Amino acid sequence: MAIVKNGFSSASEAELIFTALAELSTRQIAETMNATGMKENKVAGKKGGGIAKRARMELEDKTGRKVVTDKNYLTLKESNQLLKLKKRGN
Repeated sequence: MAIVKNGFSSASEAELIFTALAELSTRQIAETMNATGMKENKVAGKKGGGIAKRARMELEDKTGRKVVTDKNYLTLKESNQLLKLKKRGN
């Protein structure tokens, strides 16, 4: 999940797209399976996540660049500051 800071996500455009692909794939697989309960939805989640993972890996292979990098993450200090703000309701 991307962390939002000052209204902007710390995730790259590609990371957000692959996250959306995983979510969409999971939802459509769950709907097709008529999944109910944690066990069936976990299966759909693994399959949906696998679709996004394979797509991400193929893009990384073709471009020679990683989608997820250390630039996509907040530092521990930034993360703690964000958590404090959320707890205060800001």
